[in-house]
Amino acid sequence: MLTPEGATLLHALRDHDPADELAVVTRLRRTHPPSLVTAAVAQARLRQRAVAKFGAADAARMFFTPNGLEQATRTAVAEHRAARFAAHGVGRVADLGCGVGGDALALARAGLSVRAVDRDPLTCAVARANAAALGLDGLIDVRCGDVAAADLTGCDAVFVDPARRGGRRGGRIFDPEAYSPPLSWAIDTARAARHAALKVAPGIPHDVVPEEAEAEWISCAGDVKEAVLWFGGPAGGDGPRVRATLLPQGATLHGAGLPDPEPGPVGRYLYEPDGAVIRAHLVAEVAAAVGGRLIDPTIAYVTADALTPTPFATAYEITDVLPFHLKRLRALLRDRDVGTLTVKKRGSAVEPEELRRKVKPQGRASATVFLTRVAGAPTMLLGHPASG
Repeated sequence: MLTPEGATLLHALRDHDPADELAVVTRLRRTHPPSLVTAAVAQARLRQRAVAKFGAADAARMFFTPNGLEQATRTAVAEHRAARFAAHGVGRVADLGCGVGGDALALARAGLSVRAVDRDPLTCAVARANAAALGLDGLIDVRCGDVAAADLTGCDAVFVDPARRGGRRGGRIFDPEAYSPPLSWAIDTARAARHAALKVAPGIPHDVVPEEAEAEWISCAGDVKEAVLWFGGPAGGDGPRVRATLLPQGATLHGAGLPDPEPGPVGRYLYEPDGAVIRAHLVAEVAAAVGGRLIDPTIAYVTADALTPTPFATAYEITDVLPFHLKRLRALLRDRDVGTLTVKKRGSAVEPEELRRKVKPQGRASATVFLTRVAGAPTMLLGHPASG
């Protein structure tokens, strides 16, 4: 793909429609080697998939492997992390487990020098090609080898991104000690560095986070993407030890150690905290910010009688609070002329698609129904996004 002929093929496939792929491949094989055409088509597919993570401009110039793309950090998240390193005066970062280079690219664009290490030769070749394609090869030194034996000389920060997929089918790994390298090794490496950040799965238990680390949960466009354990300068010394960061807006909620609020009756407004807030166990901080309470001790929905805008939760105006009853919900939707129904659930075994199939909403209006528990009882809350 790095040859002139490969570049020509990739350019020809840049905007191809997958529905027309057979005709395109047949045409290209008349003038190019079939194996090269096959490789170019595979790369073109990966580039189209990569747009969601890297944006159209970068994805069109980068190279990927299927696993490398799957595990790569989304650009907005990588840029946020790079900015945190840069803000603490970091000059050179060792990116251990660099993959296809998503984080290394963001670090370099933030002005940092990067020593990127990965044990897979193909992955390293892809990372080098990406650095060159984006004009950042002067700041990114890609080295192939075991991250445990990586030379950290001259690096004043370490970023570790352990592989969290494995097995014959490449499924997710949930045991942090089954990461490659294991979380315990990553923590020891971080403790020995001046500054460090460890990328971990967002479902990491809070009780395995070292006391000296700051844990940051990050969501992007409403989806929780990862958690990061920060050591050294970026952890802020005596600063907050837990935070939730929402991208792309960059809003950050710091943990204040608040106790869970007391539950109470459903008010006029319901707040659905962002997933990063929930993962970070900061629902109490959201409740305090909006003057709210929980609807149930075990449910992460906050309710309040007044509307207080917050970037950390989506607010809904509640019109009806009903015991869970499908026939009653069907009749209510029919009376309200609701045909577009958004179904959200927390603490309910009912699946949204199953509910829609059973109530068969038809009409011109829209509504949101929450399937949840209030004071322990199965409950339906009907409403719509709050305005103002």
